[in-house]
Amino acid sequence: METQKKTNITEIEKRLEELRTEKEELLQAASEIEGAYLSSYEIRPAGRHVLTIGEDLIQDQYAAIVELVKNCYDADSPDALIVFRGIPEEDCLEIRVEDHGHGMSTKDIINKWLVPSTDYKLSSRKSPLGRTMQGRKGIGRYAASILGDDLKLQTVDVSGVETILYIQWQQLAQYQYLDQIQVPIMTKLTDRKPGTILTIHSRLSKNDYWTEKSFKKLRFELKKLIPPKADGTFDTSFEITLSFDNFFLNEDDNGSETIKPYPILDFYDYRISGDISFDGSGTLRYENKKIKNGAVEHISFDYGLTGCGALTIDIRVYDRDKDAIDQLISRGLQDESGDYVSKQQARQLLNDVNGIGVYRNGFRIRPLGDADFDWLKLNEQRVQNPSMKIGSNQVVGYVHVESEEDSGLEEKSARDGLKNNAAYDALKKITCAVIMELEQRRFIFRRKLGLSNPTKKLERQLEGLYDYAPLKKSVSTTLEKAGMPVPIIEEITDIISKEEHKKNEAIEEIKRAVAVYQGQATLGKIINIILHEGRRPLNYFKNQIPNLRYYGERFALKKDEDSYSEIVRLTSGISDNAGIFVNLFGRLDPLSAKRRETKSEFLLHDALCGAVAVFDKECQDKGIQIDLDCPSDIKLIGWKQDIYTIMVNLLDNSLFWIVEKECDERSINIVVRKANAGFTLDYTDSGPGISDDLLESGVIFDPEFTTKPHGTGLGLSIAGEAATRNSLTLTAVHRDNGAHFILGTNE
Repeated sequence: METQKKTNITEIEKRLEELRTEKEELLQAASEIEGAYLSSYEIRPAGRHVLTIGEDLIQDQYAAIVELVKNCYDADSPDALIVFRGIPEEDCLEIRVEDHGHGMSTKDIINKWLVPSTDYKLSSRKSPLGRTMQGRKGIGRYAASILGDDLKLQTVDVSGVETILYIQWQQLAQYQYLDQIQVPIMTKLTDRKPGTILTIHSRLSKNDYWTEKSFKKLRFELKKLIPPKADGTFDTSFEITLSFDNFFLNEDDNGSETIKPYPILDFYDYRISGDISFDGSGTLRYENKKIKNGAVEHISFDYGLTGCGALTIDIRVYDRDKDAIDQLISRGLQDESGDYVSKQQARQLLNDVNGIGVYRNGFRIRPLGDADFDWLKLNEQRVQNPSMKIGSNQVVGYVHVESEEDSGLEEKSARDGLKNNAAYDALKKITCAVIMELEQRRFIFRRKLGLSNPTKKLERQLEGLYDYAPLKKSVSTTLEKAGMPVPIIEEITDIISKEEHKKNEAIEEIKRAVAVYQGQATLGKIINIILHEGRRPLNYFKNQIPNLRYYGERFALKKDEDSYSEIVRLTSGISDNAGIFVNLFGRLDPLSAKRRETKSEFLLHDALCGAVAVFDKECQDKGIQIDLDCPSDIKLIGWKQDIYTIMVNLLDNSLFWIVEKECDERSINIVVRKANAGFTLDYTDSGPGISDDLLESGVIFDPEFTTKPHGTGLGLSIAGEAATRNSLTLTAVHRDNGAHFILGTNE
């Protein structure tokens, strides 16, 4: 310790010497300028500085009260008492915030409390009793300036010394500089227990802020201020009480209430929770309360470096359909008074408490977690994929983050969220990745129980839509029992058959239209390839055509050989770059048909080569090797563009996951073998693969199911439909390393 002190002193002396040298150099430079004088001045904050802290840096009155409650916590108080008192005869609204902590000494008041932006909580991160200090900016106490016209501070320290000061906020603005303000401070001995009371006054007749609606919001802020522990219980070492004294005209509305968490937190349909270290590894715990005594699933999670430090996550999800609400109530959901709630009350509770909050050192960073602040864009994703994704009104969550130093997550000075930096973006991404683990399991569960209704295979729907065979059989049987002559029965059956034929012609038209739309949807999926490969030739045209015009005009005047050579060079370059476009559009042409042609014979090898060629440039840029081994004489009768559709969707998925997971091996293998009745195609990649749960359920081919962060869940569904149209089967099978799909002819 002594050595460290000596080192620090040496460093300070060294810095002082550097400052003296800099000053001498400045004075020397000034002396060399004729008539110039060098003087030094103090930076003096204006008298309005403290008011500016409250008015401009504190977001609203709720934030102000929350800041004062945090100060109570920092003082090691077991509680925080917030009182709204009406004094009609004096036209006075009094707000009082009281704690029973260690209080402040007179020295603390002078050297810390009266010093704006002091760093003593930043340098002393722990309170005397070991609590992590909530204050960092040194401005929270000035939040009181937006709550009223004045402030009376009464504090008693552990030595029994009471210190009292009084400030009228608007008087501060009358002073030109902050150091001119004299704040009277009185001290005396007292037998009162340690603690601090802040009393704030304003005119009762001017109150238009504190209404029934705003108190509802204040309760919400206080209820969500402290999150539950991992086991669902709450920290009882700090209690918040909200009290009303002669504030409401109806005397029954006055009184005190201890702020308790929303009761719905003890009940949920699905839950995922766990700790994730800074390197992105951890074990998540998934629970499904829809199943009585259901087993807990432990999920190994490996995201890679989080970019926002270590996290503790607890996310609880609720289904909001009628049966789910009934089930929630049947589990014993009660209101704050202990009464069982109605369906409407249950829905209102969900409306009140929903949101995923971010907490640091046990306190929420607002407004993250507010019902109307969807910082993860859950609602936006749900609109795109309602069967798979959850909305913000279905989730109650808690994400606990580390200090600013360890996480890079910096709070805004106005206490209105986190700064938009790389760490905040990383926090959003990893939280969404955890939510997706829950969404996938919820989707599979609801699918098995028939709780969700994802679109069924369109081909199967259409095939059965106008199948008149059961009708013909039923009509024939009924007519026979009625003793109808056979010729009449046959005539009626023939009428039904003709109608069936007409309807099936319409079905074929619908199938062709759907196939075109699916091909165009796949084309849209590779729009990035079009933009990437087309940008270079477009830039060439943009930059060189003006040059071509210039040399053309010069050649017309001079007929010189240099101009002619430049024209030849430029036109050759235009021809080469135009060839890039011709090649690109040629590769994509099978997917761009406006109408569906009839079945035709084509070579499987050519179709596969065309699909692989679409990704040539992207694979080259990302270092991914595609190996294709296919006999050149396998012929199919069907639609070539459907083979494109199948392969483009498989390749697009492989490229995404190989890059997303930063796989060391980067390869895709397509091997085709002749079979008795056709062929078998094995498609494998070196990506992260597909979990056995997803393979066994077959859910990966369901519309809207996706494991991509912002996927639509249509790719494999469209690929499966395209295979079925051509009498092929597309299946996914287990593979230890990477994904494995098998495409083959039906036998």
